Amino acid sequence: MEYRVLGLTGLNVSPLCLGTMQFGWTADESMSQRVLTAAYEAGINFIDTADIYSRWADDNPGGVAEQIIGRWMKQNNIPRDKIVLGTKVRGNMGGGPENEGLSHKHILQAVENSLRRLQTDHLDLYQAHWPDEKTPIEETLRAFDELVKQGKVRYVGASNYSAWELMQALWTSDRNSLSRYDSLQPHYNLVHRDEFERELAAVCKTYRLGVIPYSPLAGGFLTGKYRRNLVPITARAGGAKRYFNERNWALLDQMDALAKEKQASISQIALAWLLADPLIASPIIGANSVEQLKDNLGAMDVRLPPAEKSALDKASAWKENGE
Repeated sequence: MEYRVLGLTGLNVSPLCLGTMQFGWTADESMSQRVLTAAYEAGINFIDTADIYSRWADDNPGGVAEQIIGRWMKQNNIPRDKIVLGTKVRGNMGGGPENEGLSHKHILQAVENSLRRLQTDHLDLYQAHWPDEKTPIEETLRAFDELVKQGKVRYVGASNYSAWELMQALWTSDRNSLSRYDSLQPHYNLVHRDEFERELAAVCKTYRLGVIPYSPLAGGFLTGKYRRNLVPITARAGGAKRYFNERNWALLDQMDALAKEKQASISQIALAWLLADPLIASPIIGANSVEQLKDNLGAMDVRLPPAEKSALDKASAWKENGE
């Protein structure tokens, strides 16, 4: 498998990143471990998680996905240097407002908890899950810088930052000689493009941040399981409904036709569209079963020539003039 370099860092990552938000939510531990094993055996070395995954699920206090990953690595004797392990900090882990955010105190406490749950002595990538308006960005970056110098974290990244917030962080790191954000995790896919493309894409390209898009299948919409007259009941159907409009149904029809030409699935076309963009380091895929995982992994074998990518670009363009 041909690996990609994540931004300016020395992290060689697989073309697809295994997301774990579903672990302990829509996939129990047994299935989660099967998915992890299948991904690892297929050459996926990049695993993304977060300390809060998945507190919104019944009987899930948070930290469950990290625990599952930690147990999987230990029980299967997975060499630590064969995995690029990333987690995130920011969300409320229970116990009051002091147990959330991006303050120096919380970050230093949260990293120890994540390391313990993951059963490792270091993180390859530690990310701010989303900004914290109550904490000065310099305080946040000084905490991350401290962890890098201690060897507990190799690189740091951001998720859900706006362009001005990302530029503020990069400027603060440069001014104070602190570890900088080397990656960005944006919400980005064929039917949700403007949030990233409007300004963030230029920032990432200019400053060479690795881009790790989440929700590349738009909450399941870009799998083709939702159609004009078919809306299956799933745990994530509510989030996909935002994309239910005639323009996106027409896009699905176009993707369906292209998928049939290539003997691929609609999901694979959606992922291949991201993989065809040199700015994208590794889209984050999530799977509730080994079958779903294998379908997603098939995207690495699908090639979209410039003309085909351009046609999808035009069909999903967010600018009013369609450019």
